[in-house]
Amino acid sequence: MKLPTFLVVGIEKAGTTSIYQYLNQHPQVYMSPVKETNFLERDWENFQGKPNPKIIDTWEKYCNLFNDVQDEVAIGEVSPNYLFHYKFSSLRIIKYVPDVKMIAILRNPVDRAYSDYLMHLRDSINMEKLHSLTEQVRFRADTSFTLKKGFYFTPVKHYFDTFGKERVKIYLYDNLSENSLGMMQDMYQFIGVNSNFIPDTSKRQQVAAVPKNQSLNNLIKTKNPVRAAVSSILRVVMPREMRQKLRSSLINFNSGGKELKPLSSEERQLLIDFYREDILKLQNLIQRDLSSWLI
Repeated sequence: MKLPTFLVVGIEKAGTTSIYQYLNQHPQVYMSPVKETNFLERDWENFQGKPNPKIIDTWEKYCNLFNDVQDEVAIGEVSPNYLFHYKFSSLRIIKYVPDVKMIAILRNPVDRAYSDYLMHLRDSINMEKLHSLTEQVRFRADTSFTLKKGFYFTPVKHYFDTFGKERVKIYLYDNLSENSLGMMQDMYQFIGVNSNFIPDTSKRQQVAAVPKNQSLNNLIKTKNPVRAAVSSILRVVMPREMRQKLRSSLINFNSGGKELKPLSSEERQLLIDFYREDILKLQNLIQRDLSSWLI
């Protein structure tokens, strides 16, 4: 039975989709065809939710993801919430894939929170409950996943203590931005494949996009009576592929860059102060200069 030899455990909004693609390019690496299997994140055996064939919720489904492994040297998967749900994920890693190496990419938590916030706007996620980052810091710090995912010290320390530092490799998102080739070749070496391979890192995945008109974005992205009525009409007169192209065109027309929803200097400073203590503790733990995160 072929199983992962390495996991990319985190963190969300830190380039893990791009990392998945760069790893997948290497001829000696086999990546799970499902990005974010999330199998090692939760006690699926006792999960009470509705059955969903798209969810990797059994050991059999997880093993099946690696049925096509041939002579690849390294086998991996990317599930960025493994770091956030570190307590339970580490237990399941020990149970199911106890010998894996682990990789975490950490991003300035202020920028990570901002990117996460923009993603919620872009995808119209829980718009009725989406509060500004300032409101989240001041009134919802204990419940906001957007904010809580930026506290890295405790999860990283837990992984170090549980598995040993030699099995947990920490990279910074800054490295991906400044020297993606060097970072990937170092990662290739860590997982035990030819580190001279040169991947195409010219394309970045999941680039931030902000709706120009949020109301139009909500109509396109969420289930609502208007969208349902239009879809039912278009299904009669237009093939599926053309409908998808039309939807994509509307989304692109209504999308702009981060400048449409900039992070103010006041909000940035509020977030820096919010994360300051954790950043300083993490800096000592991983022995990396994180002073740029405090500016």
